[in-house]
Amino acid sequence: MLLSSPILLAGTLVIGWWIGEQVEDSVVHRIGGVTALYVDSFVAPHVQSLANSPDLTETDRNELASLLANTPLGKKIISLKIWAPDGRVLYSSDASQIGKKFPMDEGLEDALRGDINSEISERSGAEVAEHGGPQGRVIETYTPLHGSRLGRVIAAAEFYQSPQEIDHEAGIAQRRSWLTVAGTMLLMYLMLFVLVRRGSETIDRQQHDLSEKVMQLTELNVQNTVLHQRVKRAAERGTELNENFLQRISADIHDGPGQDLGFALMRLKSVSQTRECGCDGQKWLAENLAPVRTAVEAAMTDLRAISGDLQLPDIEHLTVEQLSARVVRDYESKTNAKVGLECSLGRMDASVRVKITLYRLLQESLANAFKHAKSAICRVVLSTDHHMLRVEVIDAGPGFDLPAAMEKGRLGLAGMRERVEVLGGTFELVSGLGKGTTIRASLPLDSSKVEYA
Repeated sequence: MLLSSPILLAGTLVIGWWIGEQVEDSVVHRIGGVTALYVDSFVAPHVQSLANSPDLTETDRNELASLLANTPLGKKIISLKIWAPDGRVLYSSDASQIGKKFPMDEGLEDALRGDINSEISERSGAEVAEHGGPQGRVIETYTPLHGSRLGRVIAAAEFYQSPQEIDHEAGIAQRRSWLTVAGTMLLMYLMLFVLVRRGSETIDRQQHDLSEKVMQLTELNVQNTVLHQRVKRAAERGTELNENFLQRISADIHDGPGQDLGFALMRLKSVSQTRECGCDGQKWLAENLAPVRTAVEAAMTDLRAISGDLQLPDIEHLTVEQLSARVVRDYESKTNAKVGLECSLGRMDASVRVKITLYRLLQESLANAFKHAKSAICRVVLSTDHHMLRVEVIDAGPGFDLPAAMEKGRLGLAGMRERVEVLGGTFELVSGLGKGTTIRASLPLDSSKVEYA
């Protein structure tokens, strides 16, 4: 707006000056034309002798002088000249100019052709002395003088008027035009100001919104990058975890049911050898079949426990709260331990992948709490912010040295972390000797947007 104000001001000055000039020219031509009609009406009868003679008679000159001295027209005219078609001065208010011949200017030529020419004349002192004239600034008018019978131009009259009347009328008209132009420009400036101000406020608001959007997108991009790295890392370690998990299952089967079945097989072989020796049957049953049965029963028990841990129950139709309650109930029935469940999620549901991860997370966390915290108080807390499901498993056990545990590469802890991070969530483990253990995890309720590398 500051830059536009000089432009509008310059435009106002130029337009105002131009309109003022046009108004002044209009007033000059109007007053000059009206006066020229009067001059033609009063002066033409006294120059009719030029129709038959190249010069005015003395009587004509005396009548013209009397006309200028004794009529209202003469009071309005400062000076009068009568020009012959060849550029000679036939009559002049200044008697010394009579008979002289001057070069014809544009105004005189127009008058001799039958046109009226009127303008403000600004003359220097030398021009006034050379051509004769009352003062430097006058209204100079040239008007044709016609022969009454012939109708043709027989001479031209040059007369001067005071510019006071024109200055007064032109001044009023110019002031009005200046006020009109200035008011119009001011109104345009105010309208422009309103438009620019509203546009500026809109641009500022849009820039502010755009900056916020850019910041949000930047933050989301950083978060997406971090999540993508976590997912990629989790996916890369998935194969390794599966292999470790299979190795653990293999070790559990080998060290549990495998040993029991191996013992039973050895006893059966021993029984076969004993029968070949012909030993007593009752003694054979008492000493050999009972340990075999015990070993097979132990193997079956171990196999059922391993299968139970591997197989998921039907959880698809359960809500998050119902699923958490089931895990806690199963844990309490197996261990006779009590767990405090704090959950007020109501009918809130989640994807099957999130439910599976939640099930395994709670199952592994509670199993670790029972194994390491023994009979210590244990709590499960679930909450949500409509985008993330937040899970906390807290026990008041003896805790453990977290760095040392991580160096050992415990499969359970690593498995929980990878399960969570592969969904784009976060996992945190807090523990210390004598401080208990807290597991915190955040799971996205909508896991369909997670991309695997």
